[in-house]
Amino acid sequence: MNNLNIDFDKVDGLVPAIIQDEVTGAVLMLGYMNQESLDLTISTQKVTFYSRTKQRLWTKGETSGNFLMLKSIKLDCDKDTLLVRVNPVGPVCHKGDDTCFAEENKSKTLFIDQLREIIKDRKANPTEKSYTASLFAKGINKIAQKVGEEAVEIVIEAKDDNKDLFLGEAADLLFHYLILLEAKEIELDEVMEVLIKRHKGGK
Repeated sequence: MNNLNIDFDKVDGLVPAIIQDEVTGAVLMLGYMNQESLDLTISTQKVTFYSRTKQRLWTKGETSGNFLMLKSIKLDCDKDTLLVRVNPVGPVCHKGDDTCFAEENKSKTLFIDQLREIIKDRKANPTEKSYTASLFAKGINKIAQKVGEEAVEIVIEAKDDNKDLFLGEAADLLFHYLILLEAKEIELDEVMEVLIKRHKGGK
């Protein structure tokens, strides 16, 4: 992140910084950074802006404690806008909302994409300690069998009223399903395309 070639001169020393939740993908707010605030953000791992109204550096959460913990920074193609992915600690907006756009920031479904990348890595770079890698080593029949076992277990838990046990089995089924897709070299997006086509067809 220290090697970002940002064109600060294009916009009088300031660049817009789009703040995005790393897990949910929600856009949380927009701020502005100069070189000093960017350096401080990287060194402290807490997002710091340059306040155009106060004419000074401003660390988000410095009074409320609702910090934006830095996860990554990307530069756009014109080198004059930053995409800053964060882990927010508490509400982002000073009005108490999750975002400065009065939107809820609750969905965790984008974590599936991160999990898929981890699964791909375990397949490409197996280690002895990795459960996921061990499944790939055992082959498609074992992976398919595990999906079947987890499906049976979630059906059993669905008949009871223990939410925690049901959630655990639901997570196990989803995890092994993603492993099965990777073993078959099928992207989750391909499955989504089938659902989208069905939805458009009125099913």
